[in-house]
Amino acid sequence: MITHLLKGEQNPAYDLLLFMFNEFMTSLINKNRILNIISFLKNQQINSDRFQRSLEEKNLVMINIINEALTHSSADKVLNHEKLEFYGDAVLRLSASEFIDNNFKNMAIGDRSELRSQIVSDEWLTQLGKKINLEEVIIIGPKAIGDNFSKDTIIAETLEALIGAIYKCFNSIQEINLWLDPYWIKDAELILKEPYKFNAKTSLQEWCQKRGYGLPQYKIREISKIHGDPKRFSCELYIQGEIQATSLGRSHKKAEKLAARKTIEKLYKENIK
Repeated sequence: MITHLLKGEQNPAYDLLLFMFNEFMTSLINKNRILNIISFLKNQQINSDRFQRSLEEKNLVMINIINEALTHSSADKVLNHEKLEFYGDAVLRLSASEFIDNNFKNMAIGDRSELRSQIVSDEWLTQLGKKINLEEVIIIGPKAIGDNFSKDTIIAETLEALIGAIYKCFNSIQEINLWLDPYWIKDAELILKEPYKFNAKTSLQEWCQKRGYGLPQYKIREISKIHGDPKRFSCELYIQGEIQATSLGRSHKKAEKLAARKTIEKLYKENIK
């Protein structure tokens, strides 16, 4: 049995075991990948002593968990981002709830829910992912590399997985809060001023429901058969049977979002409260 020793003592067997463990962990991921991940994580400026210490020590357990989060399922069917993404979804919502509770203590519960939905949305995750150059460290399979149609979705899913991975490494949301709070402080201010710019469909739905208009109706037509065509789908948006906007998009969702944004921007410009 190999036991831990007091500081300063030596145990060749323990040192050998530690060496073998590090060699095994290194074999799971190549050295260039390790350096790329460390460089990326350092750029995130997460001001946690234990996080920074793990980077300096090149903690291979942490790096392999992070690497799993940054590996898309198109590249590896077994070890990929999916489990950590599921984990990260809950962590993200908890961290966002803490942020709102700490910074908007007098905000009504309904408004808190709406703000949280904005700062954990796929759109927000995609925007942040692009801002931090997440795409540069994601491992993507050959079939997904050229699929621009799925690019934003992959970025959002991977960022959520990365959030789950960092939480799993430290079993705490401290690092998540330190990382995301500075972004949320800026974005929450903008969202509260002009919410329609961040989640137009939700804002428009709430605007209609407050006035008893029922839900907006989106009528979609496929006008192109070309996958990825930015004008593949046409959307007409109706409120109480009257058309409010039309838009084009590469997907149903994109066309609907653009139509909702056009409509809600028009309503705000007309000062309809």
